[in-house]
Amino acid sequence: MVNPSALKNLQPIVLLKPGHDKGKSVLKALRLRKTIREISDRKLSLQTLSNLLWAACGVNRKTGPFGIAGRTAATASNSQEIDVYVALQEGIYLYDPLKHRLLPVAPGDLRTLAISKGQAGFGDKAPVRLIYVADVNKLANTSGYREPGLLDPEIQKTYYYTDAGLIAGNVYLYAASEGLAAWFHNCNKQGIAKHLNLRADQRVLFGQTVGYPEKKK
Repeated sequence: MVNPSALKNLQPIVLLKPGHDKGKSVLKALRLRKTIREISDRKLSLQTLSNLLWAACGVNRKTGPFGIAGRTAATASNSQEIDVYVALQEGIYLYDPLKHRLLPVAPGDLRTLAISKGQAGFGDKAPVRLIYVADVNKLANTSGYREPGLLDPEIQKTYYYTDAGLIAGNVYLYAASEGLAAWFHNCNKQGIAKHLNLRADQRVLFGQTVGYPEKKK
């Protein structure tokens, strides 16, 4: 559970405007895309973190499908039901794409929750771990086209798993374009849900670790 008094020590992080004139071409990034689990403790600059989160699911147009702001990653009926939490050394934040900022959620270094117990030892020093959480309420009550399947729990799964994968794919491509390491993996779902005080209709899905590759000795 989150300690309210400790949370007061965490302030929102205003991210920088993403830079669009750097990085490799999409085709080159695709050629370089791969999973790298050996990640150093070198911190990402605020600009790099800003670019990373915008690439993941940031707003790339004010008016997208159904009159809702469009994102870099597609979602079912533009429901935008995948929330991206960012685990840093000082705490866990929620990415707010509309205002391009990080909102404090839980204090303390909880990065180990973003992987499952069987994966300990990989990427432990990495500066950033993303946590993908599906908000089923957003999916079922989207402002977009409400097809019947959006209310079916089994069909909902196919949507939110796919949508999380699209965001993770964007992260992989951005990482490849900037020489970063990325690793998409399972996570400690129960531990994360407890620390983030998630509702019953929120589902912890996956984690993704990002940082600079560990230099080979």
